[in-house]
Amino acid sequence: MPNIPNSPKLFIKTYGCQMNVYDSDRMSDALAPQGYQTVPAADGADLVILNTCHIREKAAEKVYSELGRLRALKERRLKAGQPLTIGVAGCVAQAEGEEMLARAPVVDFVVGPQAYHRLPGLVERARDGERPVETEFPEEDKFEHLPAASKKVTLGRGPTAFLTVQEGCDKFCTFCVVPYTRGSEVSRPMAQLLAEARGLVDAGVKEITLLGQNVNAWHGDDGTGAPSNLGRLLFALADIHGVERLRYTTSHPRDMHDDLFAAHRDLEKVMPYLHLPVQAGSDRILKAMNRQHTAHDYLTLIEKLRAIRPDIALSGDFIVGFPGETDADFDATMSLVREVGYAQAYSFKYSQRPGTPAATNDAQVPEDVKAGRLARLQTLLSEQSHAFNQSVVGRTLPVLLDRVGKRDGQLAGRTPYLQAVHLDAPAHRRGQIADVVIEAAHPNSLSGRLANAPDHTPHHTPHPTHADLAKGDAA
Repeated sequence: MPNIPNSPKLFIKTYGCQMNVYDSDRMSDALAPQGYQTVPAADGADLVILNTCHIREKAAEKVYSELGRLRALKERRLKAGQPLTIGVAGCVAQAEGEEMLARAPVVDFVVGPQAYHRLPGLVERARDGERPVETEFPEEDKFEHLPAASKKVTLGRGPTAFLTVQEGCDKFCTFCVVPYTRGSEVSRPMAQLLAEARGLVDAGVKEITLLGQNVNAWHGDDGTGAPSNLGRLLFALADIHGVERLRYTTSHPRDMHDDLFAAHRDLEKVMPYLHLPVQAGSDRILKAMNRQHTAHDYLTLIEKLRAIRPDIALSGDFIVGFPGETDADFDATMSLVREVGYAQAYSFKYSQRPGTPAATNDAQVPEDVKAGRLARLQTLLSEQSHAFNQSVVGRTLPVLLDRVGKRDGQLAGRTPYLQAVHLDAPAHRRGQIADVVIEAAHPNSLSGRLANAPDHTPHHTPHPTHADLAKGDAA
C-alpha cells in the first residue's frame, strides 16, 4: 500500500511466539479502517503497540525496559507537538493489567490477547485522556469482529502465512502461564478458517501454518453444529486450490488422533515435519509437570508416526532443571532424545513463572546444575540437528523460495523439513516452489543450487529413513 502522508502511522513490536506474529497482523487489520498504516520503526509512528509474550524468562522486564526507551521518544514527540500513543498488548499485558499502568506511566492503554478486536475504541479512549485496561475474557468471538485478513500484510510477508485456528489451553502444565493469560481452549469454526485460508491464497500465499497454543486440540464447528478435529480440517484445507503446503504448531501428545495420523499419511500437502513437545524423559518429572502422558506414551506416538511417514522430521521442547529433577531424571531425558533423534529442538532452563504451581515448589534446582544439564542437552541436540542437515546433502528437495537472501542474487526458502536454504536464483523465482540440489549443510541452514528440472514440475526424491537421519548418513 502506498504511503499516505497524512494518515496515522502504526508500529507494532512483536515478542515471542508465532501466534503473536499472527496477532500483530490482525491488530494492524483492526486499525486499518481508521486509516492506520504500518511503519518499520517507532520513531515514525503515532501509535506504538508492544505485543508481548510471557513464556520466556524475564519477559516482563524486557517489556518494561522497552517502555523506558519509548518514554524518552514520547517526551521528545510531546515537546514537538506530535503526541505519541503507547499501548501494551499480549500475554504480559494480560498478566500485569492495572499494575502495568502504575509501574509504567508512559503506557496509555493495556489490552489482552482476547480483546484486540476492541483496539480502535481503546485507542480513541486513550487519546481522550483515559488509560483503559481491557484484560477480561470477552464473551464475543474476537475473530467475528475483525475485518478480513489484510492482503497487503500477507503480500508484504511473502508466500507463507500463519492462521490461528485455536487459542488457550486446558492442560494446566504446572510450569506454564498460558491457561492464565490466554484462557481456556477456544476453537474457531471450520467455515471461518476456510474463508480466511482462501483469502490468503488469493493474496499469493502457498504455505499456511495453523497455529494454536494446543493446535491439535482444535474442535471447531464443522458447519453442521458438530465438532470436527484438526485432521479433518487439514483434509478440507488441502482441497483449496492454490494451497501447496500445510503445517501446524504447537501440538500436545495427548491430542494426537487417528484423523491427524491419516492426514500425515495421505496428504502430500502436509509437510513431513512435526513439532511435538515432550519437555522431559522422566515419568516422575512428567507427572510433576502435569503433562498427562508418560515417556512411553510419547515414544509410541513417534513410532506410529514413523510407521506411516518414515521421513518425518521431528522437533520438540525440553525443560531442564524442573523442581525436583535429579541426575537420574535428567539422564532419562537424554535417553529419550537419543531414542527419538530430533531434526531440531528447543531447550531451556526451568524458570519460575509467578502464579504457576511449580513456582512455589520448594525443590528448586540450583542454577549451576541447571546450566550444566542444559549445556549437555544442547550439545546432543546440536549433534542430532547437524546429522539431520547432513542427511539431505546431495538430495534434490522442493524448496519454497519465500524471501530475499543476504546478498545480491540470492534467494532463501524452506525445505519440507523446515530447513532454511540459501541459493543463487533470479528474483522472479521468489514465491515459487523450486527443485534445489542441496550442496552443503551449515550449523543453522543449508546451501544449494537450482536443479535442472522444469520449474513447474517439482518432484520428490526417495525419503531417508529414521536410521539415516539419526546417523547423519546421506540419503
